Amino acid sequence: MQGRAPRLWRRARRRWVAGVLSAVTVALSVAATAPADADPLPTRSAVAAYVDHIDKIDDRRWDMSVYSPSMGRVIPLQVIRPADPSVPRPTLYLLNGAGGGEDGANWLNQTDILDFLADKNANVVIPAAGMFSYYTDWVNDDPVIGRNKWTTFLTRELPPVIDSALGTDAINAIAGLSMAATSVLDLAIEAPGLYQGVASYSGCAQTSDPLGQAYVRSVVEMMGETDARNMWGPYDGPGWREHDPLLNAERLRGLSLYIANGNGLPGPHENPALPRTPQAPPLPDQIVIGGAIEAATNVCAHRLSERLHELNIPATFDFRNTGTHSWGYWQDDLRESWALLSTALGLPV
Repeated sequence: MQGRAPRLWRRARRRWVAGVLSAVTVALSVAATAPADADPLPTRSAVAAYVDHIDKIDDRRWDMSVYSPSMGRVIPLQVIRPADPSVPRPTLYLLNGAGGGEDGANWLNQTDILDFLADKNANVVIPAAGMFSYYTDWVNDDPVIGRNKWTTFLTRELPPVIDSALGTDAINAIAGLSMAATSVLDLAIEAPGLYQGVASYSGCAQTSDPLGQAYVRSVVEMMGETDARNMWGPYDGPGWREHDPLLNAERLRGLSLYIANGNGLPGPHENPALPRTPQAPPLPDQIVIGGAIEAATNVCAHRLSERLHELNIPATFDFRNTGTHSWGYWQDDLRESWALLSTALGLPV
């Protein structure tokens, strides 16, 4: 999977933008009635996931591998331990974007997260897999990316394993960017009570209207070269509505919510004098392509703001007056949302 990632990104980036931007011109008309609540998740007591092995890079940085019975494979996790692990601490599940971290574009490589968390008392768990999966349960196995049961893994199998292995206090929050900015909202809806806080950076909450479907298909089909019908069933079918956080926004009530998005215009992180990581796109691509993608997700973020306002659901929105779809801004988003996440996790701000 890792070997094909750079090729897929180079081939698909411009096609992705074209698909997303064509959908921005579609009127944002979404049915106002949400589907009936899904059946409650099964209890997690019967989960048979287990720690396969742990590599302790140092006292704070662990690489953990956890077997997922639903996917039949071991899932790699990057773990950052609390500054003071002498008492049970809460956990932030932090998701990567479309590449799932498999392409090298991940929180550890692209941000200063280790320095930022140096004095923070939370466990941070980052899945290092999930490319083009939307971190959801797929209805069919896919010939390209295999079996994906990410909702099952992240909400039922993994938390009790993490709680046991890390000695947590079982208080959780979740955050994610780009593709995963949609996923974290859907996961919170699918697993009521599991997370106390949710932070979504530069994502498109809607999945079932023309704009939302175009965005999802641009990731899954254009970039991933897979069939999105293997994910949620037929286009415009019930699966796409069941996983639409905009339609199901009522089920976000009671969560601490943080939503951030730029408007696509170049900002401080497009300064050519700044150092760039090997995984970063060329600066012109970041400005043009990253700007176009962020402009598209900005439309989605404003629609979510309107929907939550209609429902009188409190949420913190950070609509930046600049910013492309790129890691410098997501690093800023994590920092800006930390006060909300800390409070949700029961930590001092």
